[in-house]
Amino acid sequence: MINEEIRDREVRLIGPDGAQLGVMPTAKALEMAEQQGLDLVKIVPGVVPPVCKLLDYDKHRFEQAKREKEMRRNQKTVEIKEVQLSATIEENDVAIKARNAVKFLQDGNKVKVSIRFRGRQIAHSDIGLKVMQSFAERVREVSVVEKRPMMEGRNIFMILAPKADKASKGQSQPKAAVPKA
Repeated sequence: MINEEIRDREVRLIGPDGAQLGVMPTAKALEMAEQQGLDLVKIVPGVVPPVCKLLDYDKHRFEQAKREKEMRRNQKTVEIKEVQLSATIEENDVAIKARNAVKFLQDGNKVKVSIRFRGRQIAHSDIGLKVMQSFAERVREVSVVEKRPMMEGRNIFMILAPKADKASKGQSQPKAAVPKA
């Protein structure tokens, strides 16, 4: 709420520089805002008396939109890439699929590994689980199993997430001890 939209009798006023100007009637606060060529903006409505601030509302809205746009730009979207295996996959094919999965994980994406059983293969779902576990073992250096292999109809799914680097988490490396002379 700004200017005449504020219907409270009294407000706690904060100046444009952030200084507390105290509790005063709304009419006086509006008058002060007009004299300085600023707007009276209610910033904390839930308290008694509500807190209002003297500021240029259009400039404030522009800067807020600019900050939100910057935050959206810096936000990284995590995609889920899929790698499809089969219960009867050959060793060389698993190596190629694992290499692709490592590439996806290093890019910061999650990887959904799936096996679809065809025909009578469903009777040997344990073979599919072994393929999944060996695949997870191949990429364990760059990934963490986020969702363990699960049967869902004629499919087995597993989700791998990239491992978090210790340096990126903000944990500092131990410093080397400096010998005293």
